[in-house]
Amino acid sequence: DEAVSALDVSIQAKILNLLMDLQQKLNPAYLFISHDLSVVRLVSDTIVVLYLGKVMEIGPAAELTDNPLHPYTTALLSAVPDPYSRNRIEILKGEIPGNVNLPSGCRFHTRCPKAFERCKSKIPALSEISSGRKTACFLHHNKEEKQF
Repeated sequence: DEAVSALDVSIQAKILNLLMDLQQKLNPAYLFISHDLSVVRLVSDTIVVLYLGKVMEIGPAAELTDNPLHPYTTALLSAVPDPYSRNRIEILKGEIPGNVNLPSGCRFHTRCPKAFERCKSKIPALSEISSGRKTACFLHHNKEEKQF
């Protein structure tokens, strides 16, 4: 969990390179947990994005980071420093719910900039959007299900 987060950048790079070298030589599977999606993309084939213990999105690392489907994934990626990007950090509003008193419906709806009425009462299923890409978001379910 957050294996390299508190380390100096040069030490981070050495550890990440070591993990990738070991992966090429020995082919182990890693479960790498981090909030830093730029690091996760570097060492992962597949990324699973969680919010309050619930899967929000799954996909191949490059696809998920280049084209996020879930608003939470978009917000996480906007926080990754990129000196060449003119995009702004998407600051989420609202309080983070506690693990004891989880919100009804989609767990992210209290902070989601794209939430609509259905998000407050229904839990979106994790649905396959394309080969290997899944999201738990009504924005990507059948168009007739949306109620803006």
